[in-house]
Amino acid sequence: MSRNSPPSETMGTVLPASRPIAKADMIEGMAKGMAVLESFDTQRQRLNATLAAERAGITRAAARRHLLTLAHLGYLETDGSYFWLAPKVLRFSGSYLASARLPRAVQPTLNRLAAQTQESFSAGVLDGDEVVIVGRSGYEWKSGADGAVRVLAYGLHLGARLPAHATSTGRVLLAAKPKTGLTQWLKGRTLPRLTTRTIIDIKQFRAVIEQVRADDCCLAVEEHELGVHALAVPLRNMQGKTVAALNVVASPQRLSAQQMQRDLLPLLFDAARELRPLM
Repeated sequence: MSRNSPPSETMGTVLPASRPIAKADMIEGMAKGMAVLESFDTQRQRLNATLAAERAGITRAAARRHLLTLAHLGYLETDGSYFWLAPKVLRFSGSYLASARLPRAVQPTLNRLAAQTQESFSAGVLDGDEVVIVGRSGYEWKSGADGAVRVLAYGLHLGARLPAHATSTGRVLLAAKPKTGLTQWLKGRTLPRLTTRTIIDIKQFRAVIEQVRADDCCLAVEEHELGVHALAVPLRNMQGKTVAALNVVASPQRLSAQQMQRDLLPLLFDAARELRPLM
C-alpha cells in the first residue's frame, strides 16, 4: 500500500499479500502493525503517531496504539513522543539470514569472487519496487587524494533496499517477469531520478528491460549512485526460474564499464551456472 493512501480503520488489507488469502483468515491488526513497523526507513528514522499514520495508511489513533504496543514488546524505542526502531527488530533478519537457503547458498561464492577480484559482489531479491540485499562480500574501490582506497558502496549492506529501476540487480529481476507482469509493475508508476544518468522515461525503460532480456545481463552506469557502476546476471533454479540476481559494483576510476563486461561478466555467468543446482 502506498504511504500516501488515505487513513481508514475499515480497509481490507493493509499490506499486499504475496498470495491470496480469505478475508476470514486475515488478521487486520497484525497487518496494520506490520505496516507501522515498515513505516520506518532511511528517510524517516523517527516517527510520531501522525507521521506513522500517514505512512502506514491508517488513522492516527490506530497508529498510536500500534506504536505503543511495538514499544512495549521491545521492537521500538521512544522518548514519549517519537518512536524509532530498536535492536530487537534484527531478530527477523538474523533468523532469515541464518536459516534461509538462498543466503547460505550464495555466500561462499560471493566470498570467493571477492577474494579473486578484490571487487564487491552481492546477491539480491525483488520485493515490490525494491531489491533487498541478501548476501554480499568485498569492497568497492574509489580513488582518493592519497590513492585508491576501499570503501563499501552506498547501501550495499545485508538487508539494504535499493530501487529496482535504477540498479543492475533490479533490472535483471524485472526482466525475469513476463511482459504482462512488467506492464503491471510499471502501471501508474513514476521512476524517481536518483542521478543525472537515471532513466526515468517509461518507454525508454521498457526498451532497457527488453535489452536485458536479450543479453541475460545488465550494466547500469552511475544510475543509482554517481561514481559507481554495476553489472548483474540472473540466478536461476533448475526449473529455469529466476530467484535472485548476482552483481558486482566497481568505481569507474578503477574499472571501466568495458573492462567489467570483459573481465567480470564471464565470472558472473560461471558463478550463476555453479549456483543453479543450489537454488
